[in-house]
Amino acid sequence: MARYAFTDIHGCLLTLRALLARLPLCPADELYFLGDYVNKGPDSRGVLDYLMALPDQGYRVVCLRGNHDQELLDAAEGRAEQAWLSTTERALTLHSFGISDPQQLPLPYLRWLRDLPHQLDIPGWTLVHAGYDFRLSAAAMRRDWPTMLNTKAFVFDASRLQGRQLLHGHVPTPHAEVQRRLAHAPGAICLDTGCVYRHNPELRHLAAFNLDTHELTLQPNIEPDYPIAKR
Repeated sequence: MARYAFTDIHGCLLTLRALLARLPLCPADELYFLGDYVNKGPDSRGVLDYLMALPDQGYRVVCLRGNHDQELLDAAEGRAEQAWLSTTERALTLHSFGISDPQQLPLPYLRWLRDLPHQLDIPGWTLVHAGYDFRLSAAAMRRDWPTMLNTKAFVFDASRLQGRQLLHGHVPTPHAEVQRRLAHAPGAICLDTGCVYRHNPELRHLAAFNLDTHELTLQPNIEPDYPIAKR
């Protein structure tokens, strides 16, 4: 049995499928996704459909909540103004679902988004989308949902996680930098290699991380052209 983690897919379905096809996956392998399945990229609905179907292939799949998943859910439930994305990004996301208003999001996707957990502990690892405020007590930081979804900087404290390593996404990081950091066995690892930023050669990759061997597999973005702010 193998354990793999992925993060920040942002509607890049073709890239996700290509990455998983490169892995030596077997039924009963564990696949962990750290959030941000939607927005920015071309096929948010396709990514959700793909993730929702994976368990039927025999894999153990756990999908965590990212800030963009929360933003889509908020918009669908009427808790966000039209500024939840730029005009272009909003149109791209809504077009993928065949709707003109986020409150028309079909119920199966609403239910799936509502059920996404914020964090997960597994042997050796704590998984979360963005990170924690380690200045808080261990109990308080585990209830601080906004930080878990949105923080871009924190000082890691392994004692707050009972010695587990932390794996997160959310902050686009050049793939060469991610590989360099992995060589030093850090306590906290950012797996977001900025797949959706297709114009930036230092990013524009989707990463798969083997949680047991620490092997990193990188798949370049292969989506058809779509509008995206440069980063």
